[in-house]
Amino acid sequence: MAIAFESLYSDIAGRNGKLTVGKKTIKTPALLPVINPHLQLVSPKEMRQMGVEAIITNAYIFSQSKQFRDRALSEGLHKVLDFDGVIMTDSGSFQLSVYGQVSITNTETLAFQRDIKSDIWVPLDIPTSPASDRETTERELGTTMERLREAKAVFGPDAPLAGPVQGGIFTDLRERAGHDVSALGFSFCPIGAVVPLMENYRYRDLVSVVMAAKRTLSPSACIHLFGAGHPSMFALATAMGCDLFDSAAYALYAKDGRYMTTHGSYRIGELIDLPCSCAVCRSHTAEELRDAKDRERLLALHNLHVTLAEIARIRQAIFDGTLWELVDERCRAHPQLLAGYRALLAHAPELALHDRVSKRRFFYRGDESCKRTEVVRYQQHLPQVSLGKTVLIAFEGGERDEFETTLFFKPPFGPYPKELKETFPIGPCEIPEWDDTMVRCGCEGIRILMERHPESRFTVSCPERWNSIVREILGDIEVRNDTV
Repeated sequence: MAIAFESLYSDIAGRNGKLTVGKKTIKTPALLPVINPHLQLVSPKEMRQMGVEAIITNAYIFSQSKQFRDRALSEGLHKVLDFDGVIMTDSGSFQLSVYGQVSITNTETLAFQRDIKSDIWVPLDIPTSPASDRETTERELGTTMERLREAKAVFGPDAPLAGPVQGGIFTDLRERAGHDVSALGFSFCPIGAVVPLMENYRYRDLVSVVMAAKRTLSPSACIHLFGAGHPSMFALATAMGCDLFDSAAYALYAKDGRYMTTHGSYRIGELIDLPCSCAVCRSHTAEELRDAKDRERLLALHNLHVTLAEIARIRQAIFDGTLWELVDERCRAHPQLLAGYRALLAHAPELALHDRVSKRRFFYRGDESCKRTEVVRYQQHLPQVSLGKTVLIAFEGGERDEFETTLFFKPPFGPYPKELKETFPIGPCEIPEWDDTMVRCGCEGIRILMERHPESRFTVSCPERWNSIVREILGDIEVRNDTV
């Protein structure tokens, strides 16, 4: 029962795809709600009716449960949970990270997952804490890799095995782990031990860890981000290339009286109205929800609706080619998310290798837009433009007969020949009134062109207000202010 992944549409490194597990398929990006058989605020059957195609539960809990162990072994996990979609089982690694030990071995937990008919099995990897030193991290990564090799050897190459990528906060170890997991033939690769980073709002470190792992993982692998629970960060994670998320947050937040939105969470007592159109919010006032006897269940239903709606919103953004705009919008909800967004933009050159060539539009949303993949890709291709011996870069106005080549100027991209006026990204580009940052970025494009064509003599025709920026970026270049 092999696992296979197919990417259908992409934007940045995000992918709308199809994950096939045996005879079952799910759309990605996808959310796998976490199910604890002993504490179900929302049943798997209800989730299925809400459109959930896959869930995740903990095989270790089932293996230790007097109530559910024998049933799971005799009837199978799908019947016990009353869920006919994909069921992924964690091995007990979460308990290992919390308690330091578990009473089960790697092969025992995998055999148990097989016997309860789980669709995706997870080996007993070691979730190294971000606080661990390098020596500890390397030792634990070595143990994880030994267990992944053992899983392949014992259960065979076609077993539906996940290959967790560990390595703590050390990017070189994450790169090594990604390479080794791919070399073993894993097509489903969770990135593990990142929950502490998210719990502490360390989104900059999260970006470093995920990008390092993605750098060496097979492009055909489906990437699962373990424990990514809050919808405010899904767009950021998707842009890095994460395809699946598992979340217990919908239930944990509900038990704590918290109401999720895509830009953060509220204590239910802080709300005077319910800013959501789900069935729970349209059938209750804030006061009624706060005082309801089944408040935890209602909050869990709302939280799950919001989370699933964000996944759908991300899928549409990938299809439209507007994922950067969604990432920008979501990451301005919290200063640390914004730090993560800016850290991701620093990886734009490598992300540009995955990004689509043409999109519906480019919306300029501030300084960060100058560092996006579309700008990086455009300026990388500028040296291909053919030029004469004399070149005019016109910020305004038209061609001049005295120049062999006239290029026009559109920040933040830079110079362009008139033949590209209606093509992406120059044509379908919505930018406000020019500001210093975008003009400076556009001038970097001119500089790239000048370096590639040292035989040409360049002149810039621009309004006087841009003279200082032009000379700052381009040095001793002829500047004219006759833009008519």
